[in-house]
Amino acid sequence: MVLKECVRGLKELRPLTHLLLPLCFHWIAEAMTVSVLVDVVTSALCPGQTTCTEAIYISGLQQTVVGIFKMVVLPLLGQLADEYGRKPLLLITVSTSIFPFAVLAWNQSRESVYVYYVLRTISFIISQGSIFCIAVAYAADIIEEGNRAAAFSWITGFFSASHVLGNLLARFLPEKYIFVVSIVLLIFGPVYMHFFLAETVDRVPKRDRDSTFLTKITNVAHKRYESMRDAAAIVFKSPTLRGISFVLFFYELGMSGISSVLLFYLKAVFGFNKNQYSEILSMVGIGAIFSQILVLPLLNPLVGEGWILSLALLASIAYGLLYGLAWASWVPYLSASFEAIYILVKPATYAVISKGSSSKNQGKTQGFVAGVKSIASLLSPLAMSPLTCEFLISTFFLWLLQQAFHLTC
Repeated sequence: MVLKECVRGLKELRPLTHLLLPLCFHWIAEAMTVSVLVDVVTSALCPGQTTCTEAIYISGLQQTVVGIFKMVVLPLLGQLADEYGRKPLLLITVSTSIFPFAVLAWNQSRESVYVYYVLRTISFIISQGSIFCIAVAYAADIIEEGNRAAAFSWITGFFSASHVLGNLLARFLPEKYIFVVSIVLLIFGPVYMHFFLAETVDRVPKRDRDSTFLTKITNVAHKRYESMRDAAAIVFKSPTLRGISFVLFFYELGMSGISSVLLFYLKAVFGFNKNQYSEILSMVGIGAIFSQILVLPLLNPLVGEGWILSLALLASIAYGLLYGLAWASWVPYLSASFEAIYILVKPATYAVISKGSSSKNQGKTQGFVAGVKSIASLLSPLAMSPLTCEFLISTFFLWLLQQAFHLTC
C-alpha cells in the first residue's frame, strides 16, 4: 500500500521534473548557509562573545521590514504569475539569493555583514514565500485537483530532503568553502530553468505599446489595485479561505517569532555551533521527509487536509513550549522532533487553499494568503527580539526556569 502510494506520487511529479530539480539545488544552497551564518554574524558583530544582541535586533528588524513589503509584494507576484506566466517570476525570485551570499564569500568583515543584511532583506522580500506560491500554482496548472494534496506534500518533502543534504554539506565542508559552493548551486537553478522549464500560462497580450510612460505607470498601478481587490474579495467571500487565512495569521505570528531568534538563543544558552545546528536541522529534515512523502499521502484520503492541519498545529504548540522551557542541551533535540509533524501545516494549507480556488485564481489566492502570513511575520519580531535579548542578559529568567524544573521533578 505504502509502495503503491509512493509510486503514484512519483508519477504525478513527472511533469514537474524541470521545476523540482533546480528548486532542490536552490534549497540545498540556502540550507548550507543557515548553520554557519550565526557564527559568521556573531564573530563579525560581537567578536569574542557568544551572545550578540545586535545580531538579534538586526534579524528582528530584517524580518519586520520583509514582512511590511511582503504584504504588497507577495500578492503582486502571485497576480503577475497568473497574468504573465510562472517561468519569468520563478527566474526572478530564485536569482535574488545569489548576491547576498556572494558578499560573504568575498569578505566576512563587519561592513560586509551589514551589506549582506541589506541585500538579504531585498532577497527575502522578493523570494521568501513567493517561490513556494508560484511553484504550487505551477503544479496546480498540471496536476488534477484530486491529486494535488499528494503532489504538494511531495514538493515540500523535496524541500525537506534538500535541507537535509544542505545541512550535511555544511556539517562536513570547511567553513571557507560553504558560501562558494552555495553560490555555484544558486546560479545553476535559474540557468537550468531558463533552458528547460516550460511555461503553463498564456501571457496577457500587450495592448499599450503606444501609450506614454506616465500612462503606463498609471495603468499598471490601477490594474494591480483592481487585481489585489479581486483577490481579497475571492478570499473573504469563501468561508474556507477566510478561515485558513485567520488560522495561518496566528500560526505565523508565533512560529516566525521563534525562528527569527532561535539559533542565536541556542548559541547563547547552550553554546551551540554549526555542528549542533546541522545535527538538529538534519534530524528535522529526515523526519519531515518521512512525514510529507509517506505519512501525508496515506492519511489525506482517509482523514482529509483539515484533520492533518489540526494535528500539525498541535505539534507546533509542543515545539514552541519545549524550546521555551529548555533546561538542558538535549531538550532542543526533543523539541525539534515535533517539527517533523508541524511541517505538515504547509502542504495541508496549500491543498486547502487550492481546493477553495478556481484554476485561474490559484496564484492570486496563494499570494494573498501568503501576504496575510507576512503581516504576522512583521509583527512577531517586535515582541520576540526584545524578549529574547532580555532573557539572555538577565539571570532572573534562567533562575525561574530552573526553579520550575525542580518543582516539576
